[in-house]
Amino acid sequence: MSNRPARFPASVSVSAPARLHLGFLAPSGVLGRRFGSVGLAIDGLRTRVTIRSATQMRVEGFDADRAGRHLETMRSLLGLQGAYHLSVEDSAPAHTGLGSGTSIALAVAAGLRRLHDLPLDVTGDAVRLGRGARSGIGIGLFEHGGFVVDGGHAREGVVAPIVSRLRFPAEWVVIVVLDPAREGVSGADEHAAFAALPAFAESAAAHLCGLILMKILPALAEHDCASFGAGVKELQARIGDYFAPVQGGRRFASPHVADVLDALDRVGAFGIGQSSWGPTGFAFAPSNDMAHRLVERVHEHVSARGLDILVCKALNHGADITVEAGTGAAHQ
Repeated sequence: MSNRPARFPASVSVSAPARLHLGFLAPSGVLGRRFGSVGLAIDGLRTRVTIRSATQMRVEGFDADRAGRHLETMRSLLGLQGAYHLSVEDSAPAHTGLGSGTSIALAVAAGLRRLHDLPLDVTGDAVRLGRGARSGIGIGLFEHGGFVVDGGHAREGVVAPIVSRLRFPAEWVVIVVLDPAREGVSGADEHAAFAALPAFAESAAAHLCGLILMKILPALAEHDCASFGAGVKELQARIGDYFAPVQGGRRFASPHVADVLDALDRVGAFGIGQSSWGPTGFAFAPSNDMAHRLVERVHEHVSARGLDILVCKALNHGADITVEAGTGAAHQ
């Protein structure tokens, strides 16, 4: 029998949603703040970790090496001496534009804190674990879910603040197109890609900020899927053209995903685009029935071969944290 105080749980599980990164607003900082991002939490692709105290350290599951590094960092920062069994039971594919790196980091940190009855510090832990260097949306979506906009960085080392959060309409559907054969740019290659890009014009950044404020957010508030999709499609086109020189001259990292998105666009999907560096693509439909009809038609398209196409919903809440008491009773 454990000698731990009764207030400490037997285990903690954290389930965090994947996210779509719908685009940057000012990649070069020409408006005084750099980047600025738009994001959406989605179901169907999640990161789930479970942590418990143990007699020796054991980390297993998806992306175990990275999860183990985060655990060691947090254990050191919090001054904890014990050993843990950490299991990464599920994870969105890494380096595909779905935010799995941030989800794993924040899930490990939150699980360890809750295991020791310590207050959560999502933003602080993101900085400590090296997340949020460009986009703040993964952090905001981990906490709150929904559709968020961050205000960019005024200086390095500070997480971009969430300046807008709206609930995503429950009836709308997100079509997610995955290419398992490809990965997006990450790590040192991502740094090099940003360094190679020219300055983003101030007029272009101002236009995208206006597009968010006067088209995308109002359309979301009014549940106008067509107008929302038109705004997202324009945002994606402008940002895609900017990043094309470091994506092989294309808006999309995967030619196969690009073909399927073009097909979805032709048959009536809204707001096609690529999440972050891809290769994951997305589109929106105003109803579940319409989304499934669109996907059926896309599956007839030859370029869909080898791709995974999912029909997802948005999540209007952040990560779920489930505590299992020593008796085995589960509660929030």
